[in-house]
Amino acid sequence: MSVRWLSSRGRISSCIFVLTVTLGTYACSSPTGFGGPLDSTWSQWPTPEDAGFNRTALEMLPEYLSTLNTTGLMVVVDGKVLLHYGDLEELSYVASVRKSILAMLYGPYVADGTIDLDQTLKELGMDDHGGLLEIERRATVKHLLTARSGVYHEASNSGDDSDSAPARGSQEPGSYFLYNNWDFNAAGAAFELMTGGEIFDALVTDLAEPLGFEDFQRSRQKKSGNLDQSIYPAYHMWLSTRDMARVGQLMLQEGSWDGRRLIPESWVREVTSLVTHREQMNPASRRSGTFGYGYMWWIWDSPSVSPLYSGAYTAKGAYGQYITVLPALGMVVAHKTAVGDGRGYSSTSWSGYQGVLSRLLAAKCQASCN
Repeated sequence: MSVRWLSSRGRISSCIFVLTVTLGTYACSSPTGFGGPLDSTWSQWPTPEDAGFNRTALEMLPEYLSTLNTTGLMVVVDGKVLLHYGDLEELSYVASVRKSILAMLYGPYVADGTIDLDQTLKELGMDDHGGLLEIERRATVKHLLTARSGVYHEASNSGDDSDSAPARGSQEPGSYFLYNNWDFNAAGAAFELMTGGEIFDALVTDLAEPLGFEDFQRSRQKKSGNLDQSIYPAYHMWLSTRDMARVGQLMLQEGSWDGRRLIPESWVREVTSLVTHREQMNPASRRSGTFGYGYMWWIWDSPSVSPLYSGAYTAKGAYGQYITVLPALGMVVAHKTAVGDGRGYSSTSWSGYQGVLSRLLAAKCQASCN
């Protein structure tokens, strides 16, 4: 795949560039390519140099992407697209990215008092097959959001660290981190109990509509799971790469969008602040990594990482779904490996995706770092 940048003179004569006060729109009869014209409401940097990036370094990225299973990539700097790759419009499963989005949805309802994070499972009347233990029912909604509930009941879906869970009843709520789908699914149920609404309806009214999602379909959002294992299903989401980028951009802008406050700034900061430091992660194998945990967002927490990761955080989903926010660079990266719907289940590993991030940071440093 060749690299193409839209020059100020218009490299492709069939493309039209329209500039308004707030955004640029590219319309083109040619197929979109890496860094080429973008058929979207997103505005776009004319050249990498204008965004403060090294062109030569970025031009090496497609070769690396060809070694991964990336189906869509969008990199946004200061609210404008630096580069894009693959199919940005395809709706597909975003796996555990759903959890980070639910944390965002909580914000306005916590602020207006509809949701009380200190309410316990017992106070909410939440239970599960076989009954929860009394110690487990003391867990609060905040404990669910931070994966520290101490509830080790079987979840309705796999894809967590439950195989490493301590014995039930052995951990006081709030004292022990474990990445546990029971917590995350119960956090979805608690959201619906306290708001009286449905998660996917809130996704429409609180994010998709005000952010101007271009590809969203309410009908594609469906709950699933083995309800014989747990009464709380997973609230799976299907999004496009470019709408994932909108989610990241809203977080970068600390909850503000087009002059409108969608999420309280204080809530964005709270959910992306460390609750569990890297050395407190469980199982112990997670402590050798670079991440701690906030409220369903992974937070960079290692002295070995570049200062360009200062304040950075990411949503991570199975098979290669990522939304990364790098405040030090004003950058959002949305990455998709589409799975299911006849595609099979190829994957882009976290280490593979880290290679994308490291190449982007190198392109920035080659342009401006001392």
